[in-house]
Amino acid sequence: MPLQRTTTLGAVLAGGAGSRLGGGKATAGLAGRALIEYPLSALAAAGIEAVVVAKADTELPALAVPVVTEPQEPRHPLAGIVTALRHSRGRPVLVVACDLPLLTPALLEALAAAPGPAPEPLVLAGPGGEPQPLLGRYAPQILPELEAALAREEPLRRTVASLSPRLLGDAELSQFGDPAELLLNVNDRSDLARAGDILAAR
Repeated sequence: MPLQRTTTLGAVLAGGAGSRLGGGKATAGLAGRALIEYPLSALAAAGIEAVVVAKADTELPALAVPVVTEPQEPRHPLAGIVTALRHSRGRPVLVVACDLPLLTPALLEALAAAPGPAPEPLVLAGPGGEPQPLLGRYAPQILPELEAALAREEPLRRTVASLSPRLLGDAELSQFGDPAELLLNVNDRSDLARAGDILAAR
């Protein structure tokens, strides 16, 4: 097992329904592996302890990491983030969506370390200046704000904008590869095919 190099907990969120992929997003096949295995492998290579956060009825492959069950309702991306922070025992959480198969260990290490002059409460990937709430480091002190936003079922992007996140923009992301490839989000079969082509070319 790789040596853990950070106290940050990695949380791969797998609570989405994956309807545009025909269901079972976490188990969708990509180059002979389940989609969720890719971010988990990148976290392991980065030395980041990981868990999977999912609804009780989420279809998952056999996993070598713990599964933390989030409440069935509401079906909201904040539910997974809040559940992960509650589970982390006061540690920061590096949130990673299960449908980001092209992330590199070096990028995850950089996010987990919360680069900057001081540890910021929220650090997100921000390609093109657009915050990506499902790829970022959430500090435990913002849990109350996230819980309140979840109770209101506030849109996730509005919630993270209100927390003034530090963004890793294109210049920083480019140190780890092409941002458009690194952050390719697999939502449908065409995305899955593109991800397969990129993996084959690497």
